[in-house]
Amino acid sequence: MLVLVAPGQGAQTPGFLTPWLDLPGAADRIASWSDAIGLDLAHYGTHADADAIRDTAVAQPLLVAAGLLSASALGTGPLAADAAGAPGAVAGHSVGEITAAAFAGVLDDTSALTLVRRRGLAMADAAAITPTGMSALLGGDPETTIPHLEKLGLTPANVNGAGQIVAAGTLEQLAALAEDKPEGVRKVVALKVAGAFHTRHMAPAVDALAQAAEALTPADPRLTYVSNKDGKAVETGAEVLQRLVGQVANPVRWDLCMETFEKLGVTALLEVCPGGTLTGLAKRALPGVKTLALKTPDDLDAARALIAEHGA
Repeated sequence: MLVLVAPGQGAQTPGFLTPWLDLPGAADRIASWSDAIGLDLAHYGTHADADAIRDTAVAQPLLVAAGLLSASALGTGPLAADAAGAPGAVAGHSVGEITAAAFAGVLDDTSALTLVRRRGLAMADAAAITPTGMSALLGGDPETTIPHLEKLGLTPANVNGAGQIVAAGTLEQLAALAEDKPEGVRKVVALKVAGAFHTRHMAPAVDALAQAAEALTPADPRLTYVSNKDGKAVETGAEVLQRLVGQVANPVRWDLCMETFEKLGVTALLEVCPGGTLTGLAKRALPGVKTLALKTPDDLDAARALIAEHGA
């Protein structure tokens, strides 16, 4: 069984979209999406520097656009429930959940990009209220690490499995964490993000996103959609949309998503552009599962072969 996944914020790098725009029709598609959301996706994906694409309001729509573009380059199979090569499940990490919602047919591409544009702007505004950030903890036991974080006033914003938890909170709280690591944690790495995503600090963004969601008409998923909230498959489009709204202020449970993949019988995991992060986690948490990350169009042939072998 194939699982198709989409990465979250932080996966982007300067110029990562450049080779994808050489594919037939890709530049026109990106231009159309750019006009629809009022953001020059081609510029930010090709010429902008690391600081420019770190901006939450830019990074989020850029990642969703890249995921949709790279998946479409694979052909119709991965995105059609009744086609050869259809995945057994789809999921995304954080903002990648919106990409996955489009894969599952809950939102069309333009609606997904409109929603993520509003999400990015709202989360950037929320992040500007209080100086906050996020740090990744490598190693350690969640049963020890999470109480330690809570003692410092931090939130385990991403419980990613494979020995990785991301803590989020104020800069002062993160500085205290760097000086006082939980037992068993090998390393604390400050992440280059603009705020404490998936925590109470994002509460103002929830209301803004809820208003944007009211204008959308979601369809029920045509593929199994696995949610960050609790790793469960969601059966209705209305609930998918409701979860997308609430998730900006609640922890990402990617560990539970991977547990669900295992229960479903996953044999291969394909990560859309800019892939790498989620395949890395899967290699450690899902031994024996074949993984492939779409980084450039050079990876498309290998991805199609993986789909042919493991898709429905």
